[in-house]
Amino acid sequence: MRDRNSRGVPPPMSGPGDSGLVEHLEARPLRTDRDVNAAWEKFVTGERIGSGQVGSPVLDSWSRSLAAGVRPEGVLAPLVARGDALGRLRHHHRELMMAWSSVFTATTQLLAGSGSIMLLTSPDGVVLDATGDHATLDAAQDIHLMIGGNWCEGAVGTNGIGTALATRCPAQIHGAEHFCEGIKGWTCAAAPIFEPGTNELLGVLDISGPPQTYQRHNLLMAVSVARHLEMILSQGSLRERLRLMEQCMSRLSLSDASGLVAIDRRGRLIHSAGRVPIGVGVGERVPGLQPNADVEEWARHLPTSLRPEWLHPVTTEGRQIGALLVVPGRGVRSVTPHRLAEQSSEADPERSCFDNILGKSPAMLEATSLGRKLASKRVPVLVEGETGVGKELFARALHGGESQGGPFITYNCGAASKELIASDLFGHIRGAFTGATNDGRPGRFELAHGGTLCLDEIGELPLELQPVLLRALEEGVIYRLGDTQPRRVDVRLIAMTNRNLREEVVAGRFRRDLYYRIGVTRLRIPPLRDRDGDLDLLVAFFLEHLSARHGVAPRRLGPEVMEALGAYCWPGNVRELRNVIESLLLMSSEPEVALEELPEEILAAAPRKPRVEPAGTGAENSSLEAAERCAIQKAVINFQGNLAQAARLLGISRSTLYRKIERYRLEEFVRAAGGSLDTERGAD
Repeated sequence: MRDRNSRGVPPPMSGPGDSGLVEHLEARPLRTDRDVNAAWEKFVTGERIGSGQVGSPVLDSWSRSLAAGVRPEGVLAPLVARGDALGRLRHHHRELMMAWSSVFTATTQLLAGSGSIMLLTSPDGVVLDATGDHATLDAAQDIHLMIGGNWCEGAVGTNGIGTALATRCPAQIHGAEHFCEGIKGWTCAAAPIFEPGTNELLGVLDISGPPQTYQRHNLLMAVSVARHLEMILSQGSLRERLRLMEQCMSRLSLSDASGLVAIDRRGRLIHSAGRVPIGVGVGERVPGLQPNADVEEWARHLPTSLRPEWLHPVTTEGRQIGALLVVPGRGVRSVTPHRLAEQSSEADPERSCFDNILGKSPAMLEATSLGRKLASKRVPVLVEGETGVGKELFARALHGGESQGGPFITYNCGAASKELIASDLFGHIRGAFTGATNDGRPGRFELAHGGTLCLDEIGELPLELQPVLLRALEEGVIYRLGDTQPRRVDVRLIAMTNRNLREEVVAGRFRRDLYYRIGVTRLRIPPLRDRDGDLDLLVAFFLEHLSARHGVAPRRLGPEVMEALGAYCWPGNVRELRNVIESLLLMSSEPEVALEELPEEILAAAPRKPRVEPAGTGAENSSLEAAERCAIQKAVINFQGNLAQAARLLGISRSTLYRKIERYRLEEFVRAAGGSLDTERGAD
């Protein structure tokens, strides 16, 4: 077996339980399997073992295994996490998984052909990931030494992983030293991984293989990699704390706060300013706050002296890194997280929960209800809806509401060439193509590792790249452009489209297998015209918050203006409505919006004032015209401006439809929806 310490492995660092490790390795006697087996047989039958027959750490572990009820004749570990359960477990330990990803490739290369494998486990002993020699990985499945297997002492007795967890010290268990008979044909060396600064146990790094792979210094290598992971975690924690402190500094200049507290993602106090009745010191965990829980969950478990509305999440790149506790000054109205988010950006990560998506219409409530159910499931979601309906807000809520964690990385598949899309998604190495950066760079898949990759306009993805995306999703492995080394990625995919992908599949522009892979679950966002009652709610919201953002006085929209807005079918949906309201606020300082200020396409759709006619005719005609106008608008939008298809839906000829478009002055509306009046007219 080649010298594995020559490349890819960091130098050993000091950790809890590591003192005297080298001396221990040199002094440890190598007992034969025959001697150890003889001692094991005496132990399991209740006989007394003589001094020196087996080392005291192994004997102590055997005693713990027997007391836990582990059967000596056991042959494999239990599989406790598969499918969604495994996804949730890996998601819960996402920081550890992200640190592990940085050494995954080097480890894969290092152990290839060596007969050894390397495993990462949770603090409960469940294997989160494994890499190394392919033949050994296959053989390890026979004893469930694989992803999802539980290797704590209470489940499978004495073994490297379980004993390292039980003692919180590095452990090397060889051959017959294992407690269960079925796993005595293995050797393993394991080192615990601790959270920097707290010594909280995060997991175990284990090196295992058949007996011939045994080396005394395997344990030193395991300790070295474990300490390297701790160093990566420490650096990440430091960066997060610096960002939290930056948020604190920016808020200290505000006059509406009498106290300010910064809490990291593990629920620990890192800064306090002013008088805040929190009851703990810096570095201590705030009572009731569980590590890595959502801020919404924290808000329900704050000490009684603190109010939930004071707690605001802090995110970076879509990933929650902690929270600020802002105590308002006297006479200052508390600012809800929703208001804070809107003051910065409509797509601010702080709005990443379903509670902050506006809408009370039945169609919207149905969409948000389904979204809440899907949020906690680590399965792909296809978010469908017209342009401007708010698909990204739903995508952020799916990632960051009930199941927030890891980075949220977005990418628009329709915004670049085929070559650039491949580089953006999968990354590249130095010299992979003309214009590639000197040092190479990771792609969106690697950046989203441990979190969510949100692909917008998925229907625009070139057909040649679709099988590459499918393979990455199926195998969880990507290759940078120009590289031959695999890189493990764990991402949840959320795809968004305003196209009918079923029709794209039939037309041969989208692969059927990829469609079914990304559409395991589907969420359709209703267009604004189908959200009965939501228009008034959205108008009031945009008036209040956009006026505050721009520092202008809110304006009043009278009944006539609101009627015109209600008659319009909004092909651009909520985004178009927001832009209209923003324009009305900025283009005039008059306290009330005049009907003439509305855009031409909205005025064209507005109901005409009825002439003075005999009772029972004018109002009725106006109502019928408004209904007909709205039906035409809906048909035009549904078929993206194709008047021939719209006419068939309405049950009228194209020439009749064209006359009605002229009558209701809908020409600009048709063009905005993508239609061509000249082409349609000439074809009739």
